[in-house]
Amino acid sequence: MPKLTKKFVDSLQPTEKNYIVWDTEIRGFGARVWPTGKIVYVLKYRNKYHRQRKYTIGAHGAITPDQARDLAQQHMAEISKGNDPATTKANDRDSVTITLLCEKFLKEYSKKRHKPSTHYNYKVTIDKWIKPRIGQLPVNAVQRMDIGKMHHAISAKNPYIANRVRAVLSKIFNMAEAWGLRDDNSNPCRHIEKNPEAKRERFLNKDELGALHKALKDAEMMQIELPSAIVAIRLLLYTGCRLREILNLKWQYVDFDEQCLKLPDSKTGAKRVYYSPLVTEILNNIPREPNNPYVIVGREPGKQLNNLQKPWSRIRKAAGLGDEVRIHDLRHSFASIAASNGLALPIIGALLGHSQPQTTARYTHLIGEPLKNAAMLVNQKMDEAMQHETPSKNTILPNMGSTV
Repeated sequence: MPKLTKKFVDSLQPTEKNYIVWDTEIRGFGARVWPTGKIVYVLKYRNKYHRQRKYTIGAHGAITPDQARDLAQQHMAEISKGNDPATTKANDRDSVTITLLCEKFLKEYSKKRHKPSTHYNYKVTIDKWIKPRIGQLPVNAVQRMDIGKMHHAISAKNPYIANRVRAVLSKIFNMAEAWGLRDDNSNPCRHIEKNPEAKRERFLNKDELGALHKALKDAEMMQIELPSAIVAIRLLLYTGCRLREILNLKWQYVDFDEQCLKLPDSKTGAKRVYYSPLVTEILNNIPREPNNPYVIVGREPGKQLNNLQKPWSRIRKAAGLGDEVRIHDLRHSFASIAASNGLALPIIGALLGHSQPQTTARYTHLIGEPLKNAAMLVNQKMDEAMQHETPSKNTILPNMGSTV
């Protein structure tokens, strides 16, 4: 029997039936290989009643062979005292709720492995949709029917969100298995069918851009929205940036000399967003708050605006735009104007920060001027469209409030 090293365990191949390879250093410590290819570390022992037990230590990948070996030694020490790790584990599993599992997932997995924006989205999904519905249930008691019922209930009004919730839950239950809080291959999200999703490519036409421009001007003149919220929407329109890229934008990322935003992190990694003189004017007109590094400031001192949904909903309504128009559609509108005015796809992709082929990425540092000119052209055309004001279907009333 070999010593279980990472190289050796990685070389193990699945067969039609599961099998265990035992370690040479610790008696009863081994690696179980399932037909699916999943490998878990196990410990075989006899408890104080001389009954043979098998205890799953953890999944290969989640822990290393050395970590599993250390845990096996700790368990053997407890067994010698008359304790039974399998019984203790079962009791612990009964006491862990979905809420506790979600908190463990966010703290020990998501925060370390995901980008801040992804971690934030996971947290919102957990807090808004998962905890209120199944947070009180024990992790090992959740069944497929529970997930199916939850997915169906959310799908009635939010089919897209229901799919996102299912995806997040599936990842959380996979980690529950890796942590030994559920049996292997027991993910209750399996076989829960996703809702069909039509590809959404909504963008604003000339009349809609004009109505939006008027709604923004009205909100600014009547002071019924937070000024930073209005600025954020304008920057989204004129840069094609993603929402979090603008809300998390700091003054130190703005390079007025090179006329670009130097974002240290985004969905596709660090990138530069070149902008036109129109954006320069918008940025220059933003009052800077002492001790606040953010361009889009919130109500709390030193903080940025975290959520644009409420002001966007009010402004969208005032502009007569349908509920289906999302903030992200401002980015689509930027791209559509670029495409309709003959800009090449590589230029549009670079403006938006899309992933580029390696051969194109090599020359990114050479296309600063073309990107500035491209941003200027898009902004000129967008500004012309937004000056084409049409009467809004709804009128902003002074008593609409300004809560963000």
